[in-house]
Amino acid sequence: MTNNTILYVLLAFLIIANGFFLYDYLGKPDRDGPRNNPEQFIVKELNFNADQMQEFKGLGKNHRERMMRLDQEQKQLKDQLFSKVSKKNINPLEIERISSLIGENNKNKDLEVFNHFRAIQEICNDPQKQKFQKIVMDALYKGPPPRNGGGPRNQNQGPAPRN
Repeated sequence: MTNNTILYVLLAFLIIANGFFLYDYLGKPDRDGPRNNPEQFIVKELNFNADQMQEFKGLGKNHRERMMRLDQEQKQLKDQLFSKVSKKNINPLEIERISSLIGENNKNKDLEVFNHFRAIQEICNDPQKQKFQKIVMDALYKGPPPRNGGGPRNQNQGPAPRN
């Protein structure tokens, strides 16, 4: 075979592989589950009426703005902390201060989420409140999927074993 033939075969293979991946990625519009769009999931599960929807959208917008601000503060604090890793002289009090600010920011984020959930519950009727409580508790105990590819862990199992 000549060099050109090998290149043409590789090019054809790459085009086919790219086509497959594009089809796989773009060809599945329903791949956004409740974890990818929690607002849509809540609206669907609670069956909000038009007034509730309007209020919910306003709550969501305000919540996202506050969370983005807190996330930005968190990023700045962590940048400030980890920029000191390679410095020769480190002031332990400064490291402690920044770490405390990071912890305070995490507390503020948790409080923001809690208050957002309370505000959502306030716009619900009684049956919706019960269903929303179940959604919150399910989300709390299921949590995000593990990063190491393992299945969900029972909260009472304790920490994962170390390798």
